[in-house]
Amino acid sequence: MSELLAQLWTPQMQTAFTVVIVLLVILYVLSIVWVVRDAYLRGTTWYVWAIVALVPFLGVIAYCLLRPPMLQIDRDEQELEVALKQRQLMKYGECAACGYPVEADYVLCPNCHTQLKNLCGQCGHALEPTWTVCPYCAAPVGSAEPRRRRPQQRPQGQVRERAPRA
Repeated sequence: MSELLAQLWTPQMQTAFTVVIVLLVILYVLSIVWVVRDAYLRGTTWYVWAIVALVPFLGVIAYCLLRPPMLQIDRDEQELEVALKQRQLMKYGECAACGYPVEADYVLCPNCHTQLKNLCGQCGHALEPTWTVCPYCAAPVGSAEPRRRRPQQRPQGQVRERAPRA
């Protein structure tokens, strides 16, 4: 038996065996590094996963099965998108009468024509029904006489030329 083992255990076989062992050790170390790095990027307790990954093969398999599904940066980006959508939706409301979606500055509901806001008598801006003073021109709400806009006057000396007819 020892003669057979001596014939099989040649220097080339020893070298191949050593190379395979070194490659397995490198693979083991790299798998631990991958688990630690991935756990850190996913925002979990990476040092706990590093300890779990020290168990050969089973640690890496356990991490792959139990790791969070998203990277931390992806979760942050998703939260920002949700916050942006909520902010965009805040511009809109619903008509109290029919529930139709209306924008914040609508004066009338486009669906049922219910008056949603009052108009300022001075500047014409839309006002909330509870406001007592216009925040745009400081006029008290309820002043019934609207200010008329004067047509713009051209400075003297400026005459508008007619375009030649073709």
